[in-house]
Formats: sequence, C-alpha cells, structure tokens
Amino acid sequence: MKKESLLSIQQLMESLSHQNVPASTLYVIATPIGNIGDISLRALHILGLADLIACEDTRTSKQLLSGYGLSSELVSAHKHNEREAAGYLIERLKRGERIALVSDAGTPAVSDPGARIVDAVREAGLNVVPVPGSSAAITALSASGLLDEHFLFYGFLPTKNAQRKDALKTLTDTRATLIFYEAPHRIEETLNALADIFEPARRIVIARELTKLFEEIHRCTMAEVMDWFKSDPNHKKGEFVLLVEGAQPVSDDINTESHRVLSILMQELPVSTAASLAAKITGDKKNRLYELALQLKQEE
Repeated sequence: MKKESLLSIQQLMESLSHQNVPASTLYVIATPIGNIGDISLRALHILGLADLIACEDTRTSKQLLSGYGLSSELVSAHKHNEREAAGYLIERLKRGERIALVSDAGTPAVSDPGARIVDAVREAGLNVVPVPGSSAAITALSASGLLDEHFLFYGFLPTKNAQRKDALKTLTDTRATLIFYEAPHRIEETLNALADIFEPARRIVIARELTKLFEEIHRCTMAEVMDWFKSDPNHKKGEFVLLVEGAQPVSDDINTESHRVLSILMQELPVSTAASLAAKITGDKKNRLYELALQLKQEE
C-alpha cells in the first residue's frame, strides 16, 4: 500500500475520533463474511470504544477482534439466550455504556441472532444505531446479473422436505429475485427441490464461500443446476447463497410470428430447446415462450 494511502486511512481514523458516538446506545455492527479486509473504519472505531461487545460466539469474535489488534469485554448473545441477554444488555445500557452487537459474520438480525435484542432495546426506549457493512445476500445479488427490479430475501428454508417444497410453491409466481441461505449439509436437497418446483428455464445463481479463498459464483438454468452441482465434489462445500430469477409476466399477446416459430420448432425439439431457439430467432422472452410451449404441449 502506498504511503499516501496509509496517511489517508490515518486521517480518516483521526476524523472518526471527533465524531459523536453517543453513550447508552446499542451499535449493531456488520462484520466480514470471510475476508477480514471487509470491515469499515467506523466499525473498528466503535468496536474499540465499546464498553461491551455482545456476540454470537465469544471465541469467534475474540479471534476477529485480535486480528484488528482490539480487545474488549465480551458477552454471549446467541439464538438460544437472546431474551435473557437482552435484559442484561439493557441494564448495562441504562448505566450509560456503549454496547456493540455482532454476529459471527455479516449483519446481525439478518438470518442471524440479534433481532430480539434490538426489539427489546427499542421497547426499553433506548437508542439503536446501525453500523452497515457486509451482507451475504446483497454481496451475492450484486454479482448475480439478474435483472429483476425487486428482490425478496427469504433466508433459510424449512429443513423438512415437505415443508420446504410447500414454502417454495408459494413463491413460484413472485416477480422478484428470491434470495435464500443454505448450509452445506442441506444444499443438495434444496437444489433438488428448487429444480423440481421451478420451471427448467428459470435461472439460478449459486454463490458459495463469498469473499473467501474458494469463492465461486455460478449461474445456470434450473434444468442445468444438478448436473453442475454433481460435476465437482467441491460444489457441496461452503456456506451458500442461492438466488432464483423472479417469475416473468406471461403476456397473452405473444406475437403471431413467435407463436408460429415456436410451434414449428416444437415439432422436432424438446420444449426447453424449442423455447430457447424461438427466443433467439424472434427476440421474445425465453421464459414467456417456455410457458407458452408448456401450454401448447398440454393442449396436444
């Protein structure tokens, strides 16, 4: 790093020391999801000032803090003790202390512990300040290339197969990118469920090990996803973010030429291939043509 850059960072840290960091405040701080460099200067500043840091796992947070040359009093605040931890944190806040809330990685309270603590602190009339930073969902979305104007963050799907499929069926017509988190021991079951329920032409992005050494972001159709998954044992490893392309509006006014081309291609080709080629020939949306092809197939 150039000397000028180091100087700029020192100047920024100096300017932060003059900013107001109110006492009796819970600071909800995002931490890196993998790469230790993905933390904000503001987060480091407040972690250094905090009287207490409430964390999902004290061992993980201690290791993270030591990487930045920081140390502080830590208290455990995970999904199994959030209500009890909230009461203790509120007592400390009322004494005028500054408390930082962190999870093992990413933004607290987003598919991670923290929401009940934030709720309790607000109910007690105390101040809560977010300190933004890494989020696996937004990180994956930014690199997905999916063009939906909206997204729906779902988080973790139900662990039981029947409940998982029921949940997915309620989302098939959602006109927004769907974002799911998944653990390595359930990824194969979840991808199978997605491929079963969503139409083969729907695109999916599998992002794993984001910001880490073996980061991988792969995009394909539902028809292709299981072949990709089984092509390499490493595809089963890591923490996953799954993004499913939103449903496309089905128009009744698909032009006559597109309809004619699709009908001809379907006489010789499978539905998915016919729709894909018709889209290339006519410029119409592949998903729309695929849904029309399914309708035509049923009518036959």
